[in-house]
Amino acid sequence: MIGQERTILPLLAEKDFGLSGFTVTLTFIVAFGLVKAATNFFAGTLGDRYGRKPVLIAGWLIGLPIPLLIIWAPSWGWIVFANVLLGVNQGLTWSTTVIMKIDLVGPSRRGLAMGLNEAAGYGAVALTALATGAIADRYGLRPEPFFLGLSFAALGLGLSTIFVRETRHFVDIERRATPLTAAPLSTREIFTRTSWSDRNLSSCSQAGLVNNLNDGLAWGLFPLLFAAAGLSVARIGVLAAVYPAAWGVFQLITGPLSDRIGRKPLIAGGMLLQAVALSSIALANVFAWWVVAAVVLGIGTAMVYPTLLAAIGDVADPSWRARSVGVYRLWRDSGFAIGALLAGILADVVSIDVATHAVAALTAASGLVVVFRMTETHPR
Repeated sequence: MIGQERTILPLLAEKDFGLSGFTVTLTFIVAFGLVKAATNFFAGTLGDRYGRKPVLIAGWLIGLPIPLLIIWAPSWGWIVFANVLLGVNQGLTWSTTVIMKIDLVGPSRRGLAMGLNEAAGYGAVALTALATGAIADRYGLRPEPFFLGLSFAALGLGLSTIFVRETRHFVDIERRATPLTAAPLSTREIFTRTSWSDRNLSSCSQAGLVNNLNDGLAWGLFPLLFAAAGLSVARIGVLAAVYPAAWGVFQLITGPLSDRIGRKPLIAGGMLLQAVALSSIALANVFAWWVVAAVVLGIGTAMVYPTLLAAIGDVADPSWRARSVGVYRLWRDSGFAIGALLAGILADVVSIDVATHAVAALTAASGLVVVFRMTETHPR
C-alpha cells in the first residue's frame, strides 16, 4: 500500500496537479505520518482491550478506498485525505502484526521475528515501487499503477479475516513465566517511560523518529531529485525500489543477528551508516552511484529497524508491552511528518542537496545518542 505511492505521488504532484513548492508537495507525507503516529499509539491499547485480530481487520477495511481516492482525485486535497486513511490503515495493520509476532515468539527470538515482519513489509514496498514505476512509464501516472493497491487491500482483508488467528492469549503464557516485579503501569506512565524517563526505551524512540525522518526525505524528495537529473520514470522506480529492497532483504540477517550480538551495536552502527549514505546521495549525480548509495542506505536502515522493535520488546513487561510498542511507533512515525516538513522547507529555501545533508547530520547525531545513552537490552 505504501509502495504504490513511493515512485508515483511526488511526480503526480508536479505533473498532474502543478505543485511547485516542495513543502506543499510533501503535505501527503505530513498527513500520513501524523495520522499513522497517532494510530500506532491507539493500536496497542485497542489490541490489549479487544484483541489483535479485530484491530487488524479494521485496518484493512479502512484501506479499501485508498487507491480509488487517488485514481479519481480531482485535486491535491483528495490525495492528502487518501494518505490520512493510509496512515490509519498502516497504523492499525502494521502495528498489530508487530505486536502479534512479539506475542508468538517469546523473548529469545524477537530479533528474528521482527526481521521477518519488516523484511516482508519492505520487500513488498520495493517490489511495488518497481512495478508501479514500470507501469507508469508505459501507461501514465494514473490510473493503472494504482490497480495494484486495490488487489492489495482486498487480499489483506481476506487473509486477515480467514487465516489470521488471535494471539493475545500468548501474552498470558509469557506473563506467567515472567511475573511482574512491580505494580501495573498506567498508560501515562508507559508513555513517560517510553518517551524519555527510561534511557533505553527513549533512546529507541528518538532513533526511530530520526530513522523515519530520513525516510520521509527519501520518499518525498528523492524522486524529484532524480527527475531533475533527467532520469525516466522507470529508472526513478528502480531507485525507489532499491532502497526498500535492501532494507527488506538485509533485515532477514540483521534481525536474528541482534539476537546473537545484541541490539546496541546494530542500532548505533545503522544510524551512522545511514548518515553516510544520505550525504553520498546528495553528492552523487549519476545513476550507478545513486544505486550504490541507496543500497547502503537500505543496509543501514535494516540494521536499525527490526532491532529497535526487538529492544522495546526486551525492556517492556509483557503486561504493557503492546502499549509501549504503540508509544515507540508514535514517535517513530511522527518522523515522517517532521522529516517531510524539515526537508520541504530546506529544499524550498536552499536546495534538496542541503536538505539531504542536514538530515544526514541529524541521523549521525541520533546514532551518537544511542552510543552514549543506551545500554544493551538483549536478555542473555
